[in-house]
Amino acid sequence: MKPVIGLEVHIELKTRSKMFCGCSADYFGKKPNTHTCPVCLGLPGALPVPNKKAIEWCVMLGMALNCKIPHFSKFDRKNYFYPDLPKGYQISQYDEPFCVNGSIKLSTGKKIRIRRVHMEEDTAKLVHELGNQKSTRSTSSGQEIKNQKDEGYSLIDFNRSGVPLAEIVTEPDFDDAKDVKEYLQKIQQIARYLEISNADMEKGDMRLEPNISLSKDGKLPSYKIEVKNINSFRFVEKAIEFEIRRQTEILQKGQTPIQETRGWDEAKQKTISQRTKEEASDYRYFPEPDIPPIRWAKSQISNLKSQMRELPKEKFKRFKKDYELSDYDTEILTRETTIADYFEDAVRIGKNKNIDAKKIAKFIMNRKPSIEEVLPAKLVRNIESATTYVNINEEEIKITVKKVLKNNSQAVEDFKKGKTQALQYLVGSVMRALKGKVDPRVVIEAIENELK
Repeated sequence: MKPVIGLEVHIELKTRSKMFCGCSADYFGKKPNTHTCPVCLGLPGALPVPNKKAIEWCVMLGMALNCKIPHFSKFDRKNYFYPDLPKGYQISQYDEPFCVNGSIKLSTGKKIRIRRVHMEEDTAKLVHELGNQKSTRSTSSGQEIKNQKDEGYSLIDFNRSGVPLAEIVTEPDFDDAKDVKEYLQKIQQIARYLEISNADMEKGDMRLEPNISLSKDGKLPSYKIEVKNINSFRFVEKAIEFEIRRQTEILQKGQTPIQETRGWDEAKQKTISQRTKEEASDYRYFPEPDIPPIRWAKSQISNLKSQMRELPKEKFKRFKKDYELSDYDTEILTRETTIADYFEDAVRIGKNKNIDAKKIAKFIMNRKPSIEEVLPAKLVRNIESATTYVNINEEEIKITVKKVLKNNSQAVEDFKKGKTQALQYLVGSVMRALKGKVDPRVVIEAIENELK
């Protein structure tokens, strides 16, 4: 049996205001229900006004994923009843999304088709408080009632309600959990490169929902299981692997798994049934009557494309070509825009001092300097200083350090007690033994490693 896996990825966009109102979208960690208004609370008579920046960012995300951008789009109402949806419907997109028919290529060369990238509003956040089987309560007269069962309760925080949410939907092109992980890492990297989202899964900026089923004959199965709101690449892998095992056992019994929505329980290391999975028809989609359709001119789409930053794939190719770096070094340096920009700033400064880009790359990867504390100019000075010393074999440095520490036990004890002069003495002793041909910082690091 072959796994058939599709993915839905929700990415919160970091606009200043929400999708359809002027409330602040910076809700994380804020006091509950302080970023709300009649629109995001779904009060009668409140009308939505689309966030232009969020729509533009959604289109840019689609372009980065090689999607076609239709010149006509519209918003729709997705109807369902749940406590986190105050209006009784979510403003989303159904048959006319902003971006369609894209793709992304994995390192294996496998092409993952992207069906659509559409825009919607986020829901409120439910906070579940578990009750105690036994509790003590006081009556108005002060009399205590003991051993009364407390069922627990749920609270709703509407600060997240209405935050712009871009959803990326793939075709069921995955058959391996590792490919899923690589795809998700690429999506996260692209969102960060475009600077449209922090894509921080711990904060809920990026939520992952795999649809998993098993095929016996190479055809699409008649069912699918969706695992909702996973916030970790590792958990996605675990959830997929668990579902493959669970569904295999069911199919081997001659049964068909129930089409449902499940959640991942990390504590129990398994997926848990939540509800029967809905079909599109269950949501009774219809065009949002309060928001006019959106039409794009070619010039508007071209203008958005010109505003896009260099994407990871393009930067990777340029770094390899311009700086003659290895695939490994290039991948490390282009993983995040902050590191890539830091490296290029250092290369520009180092060029005037005849310091090779490869040397700067190796220095950054080996020393891992703090980008906030060590400015590119200081990094280049550190490299200049390091290059004045002869490269001495690491093993020779280790042997010398061990010999010096063994012959200076009192200085070692003083260093362990926090006396900084003792370290200076030990470094000086090693430097003399090596005739000053090694960088003192390398010696300090070697001593500290030996005394850990």
